[in-house]
Amino acid sequence: MNYLEIIGTAIGVIYLILEYRASSWLWIAGIVMPAVYLPVYYQAGLYADFGISIYYILASVYGLAVWLRGRRHPVSGTAAPLPVTHTPRRVYALLIWAFATIFLLIGFILRSYSDSTVPWADAFTTALSIVAMWMLARKYLEQWLVWIAADLGCSALYLYKDLYFTSALYLAYAVIALLGYRRWRRLMH
Repeated sequence: MNYLEIIGTAIGVIYLILEYRASSWLWIAGIVMPAVYLPVYYQAGLYADFGISIYYILASVYGLAVWLRGRRHPVSGTAAPLPVTHTPRRVYALLIWAFATIFLLIGFILRSYSDSTVPWADAFTTALSIVAMWMLARKYLEQWLVWIAADLGCSALYLYKDLYFTSALYLAYAVIALLGYRRWRRLMH
């Protein structure tokens, strides 16, 4: 599976560049990359990451549709590109609840019904990633902060599981997420 990990890493670099630029093409890479990683995660026993790859494919289809649809003007009905915005305050409670629920559910399932050697770490990074992906689809600036936490956790987890290329990719993701946060903050103004 090493060749699939390398291919997935290469597509991941392209994804990073496109996300940094806020290009809607990121969603195409967001469909292909997780499809490539499905067998890698399954073989490594990272079942939550396997599951989230399916979620990433579906969320990328959703994100592409949202970004292409844009934001409709309330009076004229004309479409404008979806702008980068702050996460609305009212959404934070929902995001925290979603993260906690997903984390506990995935952790329990992995601990109880799989041979995962890292059920809670896998559940933690998976739950963060699910929340961050939804925030990205809405073009919320703070999605980058969630990605930083998820990427650092994933990098450590993949290093522990001897997935060296993938660990390096997620460490690069964390650095790009920091730069992306700064760039998107400038795009808001």
